[in-house]
Amino acid sequence: MTLEAILTNMDQLEKLHRSLLRIANDKTNRIKQNDISALDQLLKDEQAHLAAILQTDNAREQAVIRFFTEQGRPVPLKPSISDVLELTQEPDHTRLKEAKDRLLQAIHELKWQNDLNQKLTYQSLQFVNLSLDAVRPRTDSVNYTKKEIQGNAKSSDLTSFDSHA
Repeated sequence: MTLEAILTNMDQLEKLHRSLLRIANDKTNRIKQNDISALDQLLKDEQAHLAAILQTDNAREQAVIRFFTEQGRPVPLKPSISDVLELTQEPDHTRLKEAKDRLLQAIHELKWQNDLNQKLTYQSLQFVNLSLDAVRPRTDSVNYTKKEIQGNAKSSDLTSFDSHA
């Protein structure tokens, strides 16, 4: 029963990560289209997904703790699916490993997409800054400064008088 709860949580985590990946793909399109209002809504959806992922992951961790307790084994400090895999036999071992691999693949794809979105956002900000710099008036001085008037000459050189000239 506990192993089924772990598998159910793993499947739910995979679904949530795949859904988050769809949001990340939509964010990429919205960033490219410069659609800020739609991007704002996607960020809100993303926050809701992250809260659900945290809740489901906590449920998975509790199921893993129950698994260890039912097995009469000491519970690891940070119980993981890898710890459970060490104790399971076939066919449960294969089912759990496949669920873990699917989840890791979804997380990897999501990480890649988020990295792309971060780079696109950074490029957009660079373009905005470049555009602002092109439009913004320059504050260059039109007058000579004291340093420019004096140049690199030392003050003692300026006060010396060459009487032989």
